[in-house]
Amino acid sequence: MTASISAEATLPPSLDRGIDERARRGESQTRIAMRRLSRQPATMAGIVVLLTLAFGALAAPLLTPYDPAKLSATEARLPPSLSHPLGTDHFGRDVLTRILYGGRVSLRIGLIAVSIGATIGVTLGAIAGYRGGWIDEAISRVIDVMLAFPGILLAIAVVAVLGPDLSNLMIAVGVGTVPGFARLVRGQTLAAREFDYVTAARALGCSHAKILGRHILPNVLAPVVVFATLSIAGAILAGASLNYLGLGAKPPTAEWGLMLAEARDEIRRSWWLPTFPGLAIMLTVIAINAVGDGLRDAFDPRLGRR
Repeated sequence: MTASISAEATLPPSLDRGIDERARRGESQTRIAMRRLSRQPATMAGIVVLLTLAFGALAAPLLTPYDPAKLSATEARLPPSLSHPLGTDHFGRDVLTRILYGGRVSLRIGLIAVSIGATIGVTLGAIAGYRGGWIDEAISRVIDVMLAFPGILLAIAVVAVLGPDLSNLMIAVGVGTVPGFARLVRGQTLAAREFDYVTAARALGCSHAKILGRHILPNVLAPVVVFATLSIAGAILAGASLNYLGLGAKPPTAEWGLMLAEARDEIRRSWWLPTFPGLAIMLTVIAINAVGDGLRDAFDPRLGRR
């Protein structure tokens, strides 16, 4: 049978000597990973940035007195000042307020889209890797077809079918992340199904669903969490791109990609309009990637750092 979905991300089942020694002292793998994570400055800085952004998005009504959608012709295109720290746009709306409220939309796009992709991809990958045979072959062909399209092009096609809407945009971006999750989980499952504890569970008469749900998936969860974290950054970028093209949120919704689209004709006159939403996207993506890289290093059993 041809293995069309790569299993390159499969981690070795054996742990390194340093982890084994700590495991014998009663220290769990998760606790070891958390200690590693706390000793990575870039990762901790990324966590601080993400917590700050999340707090700003959730507490926006408490942090700013302005309405993100209220128009004011007398305050249009004001540069950054004490009353408007990031200036105002061509409709007189406070840019800082719209960035804070826009964080709610952009972060929600990333989380919901990746949740959709993970649910579908993990399910397909686990079934393909565990069952094998024609089921694996059929799922592999579907994933191959999806991989034939660039992620953003696939998302545009899904939005074109479902219609331009914020909810449909989340579904479209989520569908674009399905192949990555399916490839990863299939590779992990192919290795995990050969472990002795899976063979023992099968010999005891456990059902396929129980073996997958209780014995295999929990043991392939760490790389899935890492991949999901990194995928959130890509989903936020894809969502901002689709919103920039007018395929998602509609005015006057505060969303970072839509703010960039509205500011594209204002670059020469009002430099702050595209600059600050772009910085918000950049900082968010960099912070998420830093956290994802830290999680990958922390959960990688080949690293024996104390």
